[in-house]
Amino acid sequence: MKHFPISAATLAASITYLNAATAQDASTAKTVDLDPLVVTTTEALNTYTTRFDPTVAIQPLPANDGADSLRHVAGINVSRKGGANGDPTFRGMAGSRLNVVVDGVSTLGGCGNRMDPPTAYVFPSSFDQVTILKGPQSVRHGPGASAGSILFERAPTRLTSSDTQLETQLVYAGHSRRDTSLNALAGNEALYARIQGSWAEANDYTDGSGNRVNSAYQRWNTQATLGWTPSENAALELSYGLSDAQAAYADRSMDGDAYDRETFTLRYAADQFDGALRSIEAIAYHNVADHVMDNYSLREFTPSMMMSMPMVSNPERLTNGASVTAVFDRWQDLDALVGLDTQYNKHRTRNAMGMAVDSYSSLPYTDDAAFEQVGAFAEFNYHLGQNNTLAFGTRLDRWTATDLRSTVQVGMGANSRMANPTAKQKRSDTLASGYLRFESDLDQNGGKASIGIGRSVRFPDYWELFSKESPMSISAFDTNPERLTQIDLGYLATYGDTTLTASLFYAKHDDFILIQSKYPKMMTGSSLSRMATVARNIEATTYGGEFEARYQNDKGWYLGGALAYTRGTNYTDHSALAQISPLELKLETGIRRQNWSAGWLSRLTSNQDRFALDQGNIAGQDAGPSEGFDVHSLHASYRVSENWSLAGGIDNLFDTTYAEHITRSGAQIAGYPQTFRVNEPGRTAWLRLETEF
Repeated sequence: MKHFPISAATLAASITYLNAATAQDASTAKTVDLDPLVVTTTEALNTYTTRFDPTVAIQPLPANDGADSLRHVAGINVSRKGGANGDPTFRGMAGSRLNVVVDGVSTLGGCGNRMDPPTAYVFPSSFDQVTILKGPQSVRHGPGASAGSILFERAPTRLTSSDTQLETQLVYAGHSRRDTSLNALAGNEALYARIQGSWAEANDYTDGSGNRVNSAYQRWNTQATLGWTPSENAALELSYGLSDAQAAYADRSMDGDAYDRETFTLRYAADQFDGALRSIEAIAYHNVADHVMDNYSLREFTPSMMMSMPMVSNPERLTNGASVTAVFDRWQDLDALVGLDTQYNKHRTRNAMGMAVDSYSSLPYTDDAAFEQVGAFAEFNYHLGQNNTLAFGTRLDRWTATDLRSTVQVGMGANSRMANPTAKQKRSDTLASGYLRFESDLDQNGGKASIGIGRSVRFPDYWELFSKESPMSISAFDTNPERLTQIDLGYLATYGDTTLTASLFYAKHDDFILIQSKYPKMMTGSSLSRMATVARNIEATTYGGEFEARYQNDKGWYLGGALAYTRGTNYTDHSALAQISPLELKLETGIRRQNWSAGWLSRLTSNQDRFALDQGNIAGQDAGPSEGFDVHSLHASYRVSENWSLAGGIDNLFDTTYAEHITRSGAQIAGYPQTFRVNEPGRTAWLRLETEF
């Protein structure tokens, strides 16, 4: 079996990965690696791009959704809410600043309080690779990616003859964690069919002090794909996906009772044309995220000041989109990639309280928001001799948002709805983004250096425009677009058995959209004040970077480390920029041999005294300072045969009690101890069996 060479990653490779390797080397094709492996770090493709394989064991283990699969990446942290559906941040940036693309498709969550970020609908074991693009150094993966893009990618397949393939993974871990995933492929040189599925479940976990955390979950996913390969250079693929889940939360008074996602994707890709056009890829997709949250299905309902009766909310987000990308043959010293993309998404919801919760599904939906986006983009590489390249790109997006709300919820009571001052209003913006980067090949061993400047203008997302207020109004529909100018420096070099990578950045944020809770506002027609959550524009800067070093000799012994640091300043409020993780160091050592491996992994963070109480982003707000921690883990693997492999480990070996700085405050839930933040799991042993035929 060989993989068809054209995919989203391969097309991107034609332009953005040219300085990493050949386009074939940068494709998403999976290769059989007989060396046992537990993923603890990422592989640097170039000075601003890293990649890892999500189908192998990852430490720390809980890679049951897209966010958890990213925890080992330097610079990425996850805000924990329970056992699943955390919100990832990169260099302190979250939400739509970090563009998540799932096999070329955008999936948007529906919950106004981020119960279901896009990564909640990602099942890592069903993808061939994950690629992280740092900073605004690419424009082809959608608008608004000021912090970077995360690409969960599958490779289209071409069989050279009639063949079948079966891959399975089984995971068993503490807290009754059980995962099962399957990937089956059958076909011939003209047609193929693929079935992928997964099931994951876990009970509540306990932290290092033995406190039980409201965190149980169940998740399942299926995807069916039919492919037609009329020639060696063309493929047409139709996919249908369906998934659902339940998840308990420790940071709020409601749980997620349903995460129903349905998606259709049609993709065409072809290459090796005669003439100026080298390759083309076109994608059209439709997906619906149907989410249900309530305060009684997954926990014992206990009346409180905030929740005096049973409540249920059922938001839904429908997204339709399409894109076409073309790569052109080199003209003299210039490579070119151009494309168009568009997206339409609509949000609606229905709510019920008291006795009405039993029949909420019969209630009509109320539309509240609609977005339309049309974009054009182009990326170029101009070769300045044999070793130097000038890379540049630009995109132009036309955005339209419509406020469909007739009233706005102000407070928690049943009578707290007020007339919406921006009802039925429509706003449109034309936004331009781009980048310019100089790249140099330092030597024949893959050494590279780069310096780039990027400009990203991001249209406010649903959570900033529609689920918050503004300082002066109960509607935040007039929030300005966010503008970022960032300088990126990169270095990648190999010295014998040692590889060094460094990524540095400095970013100026104009009209940065800050989310602030407990913001005092006067009540209409009264001298009394109330506390609101608002979106407001500020001026800010961030700077920092990631440093990584890897050593491995011909005996298999290895040693590595990764250092990540970001510092942010809010110049409008003369304070720290909120939701910035502290200085973090990861160290690892061990041995990898032909049929077995063993390793030690340590993660150490410093105190974070720079914070802005009740300020942050759509993923969460600062709760206060945080203490540093160190967590140590062990892992080992053994390849039983070419078809069977076994991996296991112990995460948080010394049962440390700790929480991420960016994690939300713990909620008061009946039967559970309340903690300042939602603590991470204590000592967790795990075992993973993988088969491949």
